[in-house]
Amino acid sequence: MSSIEPTEPAAPRARLNRVRVALWGAAALAAGAGAFALLDKPKPQPGNAEAYASAIGGPFAMIDQNGRPVTDKTLRGRPFAIFFGFTRCPDVCPTTLSRMAQLRKELGSAGDKFDIVFVSVDPEHDKPADIGTYLTLFETPIIGLSGNAVQLAQIVKAYHVYYEKVPQPGGDYTIDHSASVFLMGRKGEFVTTIDGHEGQAPALAKLRRLIDG
Repeated sequence: MSSIEPTEPAAPRARLNRVRVALWGAAALAAGAGAFALLDKPKPQPGNAEAYASAIGGPFAMIDQNGRPVTDKTLRGRPFAIFFGFTRCPDVCPTTLSRMAQLRKELGSAGDKFDIVFVSVDPEHDKPADIGTYLTLFETPIIGLSGNAVQLAQIVKAYHVYYEKVPQPGGDYTIDHSASVFLMGRKGEFVTTIDGHEGQAPALAKLRRLIDG
């Protein structure tokens, strides 16, 4: 007794073959596209933190409280902590500069291994002599910088600092401004910031890393 194998009708078998060819073609295209995607994958780019760090700092030219010119190159060779404010500031500026003086004191002899720099954002009022008198209140060496509107605009742009004059009754004004202290390495590179709200221990640790860096 011979067995008879079932056979597919001719027309359905042809359609099935066309479907198989189409599926294999689609699979091949998908594989090719995947391989192309891997070859075309972009190289890793620097993170936002690195890009942010490289954007802080840059060229400037100001004068200190003794009328001597100070540029970004003048400050190189020693790490420094730079802060922007104005001498008539009622709270943030005296609080921050007092704190920096205290932090320096707590570092002991290491406290002499970095500079503290104060930049006035009030060229209309703060002249070098005014800044010099103001900085003596903090009983620690501080470099006080000022300049004309063009010079101020240059350093403010370099450090991405915010400040805005706010009119007061009677024709006077105050100034809103950034409150962070920028810690810069001895080559003028940005290291980190000290925020007014962080504790004393983290701030001291940052200064030690700055000095040892």
